[in-house]
Amino acid sequence: MSHLNDMALFVEVARAKSFRKAATVLDMPNSTLSRRISELEKAIGLRLLHRTTRKIELTEAGQLYYERSKRIVDEARLAHEQLGAMLKQPTGVLRVSLPVDFATLYLTPIIVDFAQQYPGITFEFDLTPRRVDLVAEPFDVAIRMGELEDSSLIARLIGRHSRHLYASDSYIEAQGEPTTPAELAEHECICLLRIPTWTLHKGKMTADVSARGRFTLNSMGMIRALAVNHAGIALLPEKIAAEDLAFGRLRHILPEWQGTPVSIYAVTETRLIPAKTQRFIEFLSSKLM
Repeated sequence: MSHLNDMALFVEVARAKSFRKAATVLDMPNSTLSRRISELEKAIGLRLLHRTTRKIELTEAGQLYYERSKRIVDEARLAHEQLGAMLKQPTGVLRVSLPVDFATLYLTPIIVDFAQQYPGITFEFDLTPRRVDLVAEPFDVAIRMGELEDSSLIARLIGRHSRHLYASDSYIEAQGEPTTPAELAEHECICLLRIPTWTLHKGKMTADVSARGRFTLNSMGMIRALAVNHAGIALLPEKIAAEDLAFGRLRHILPEWQGTPVSIYAVTETRLIPAKTQRFIEFLSSKLM
């Protein structure tokens, strides 16, 4: 197996019937090529070429070795060419675990663009809040938000989204608008489960707010909907609130303050991933970073 590269060099020399011409094609020094062929002959234990000052000719063993080697080298070259085409236009089923709300509210048009660019890929999406087992379950990649637990899995940072405070005009008209982070304690804050504190940043200043309200839940989509329906103030990723902000359903509260950015990761079992997965991760990263 260690002599497969030298086999390819020999095939090129046999085709050209010249070390000089083969060296030009291979873009390597003539002396190096000659040495490698000599080492191949020593390893095989047979002379493959008759060398003269004018030309080279194949020996009987060299002719047999050339005929067998040429098929192997040509098959290997074809395989590389086909793999190269696969990298450009990968095919197959891509199985992805996605966060429910982020996928529904933001990722869908990005995924449609990806699907149009790579028509050979079909998709199986599992939208679930649970952390799927990438080792035991047949997923190519999982998209996860927030900081990750230490594990043997491979995590690639593909995005980091800022978070801001939002509320509807009707809520602000009824309850007033806070002017400092401390005043949030007097308002209805729509909170994620198990995250009772909002950490807000303004330049180098940081404020920890005990966010309390009547609604505590585990769905970013429903938090957004509750804010749109005047139920309180929500801390949302900017991308998720962008449409509501543009259409006036929500507005920025304390616009100079923002929450700790949300990190977005593509998680795989191994670094050796197929082209379809690699292209998907690269495409998401180009849109999310």
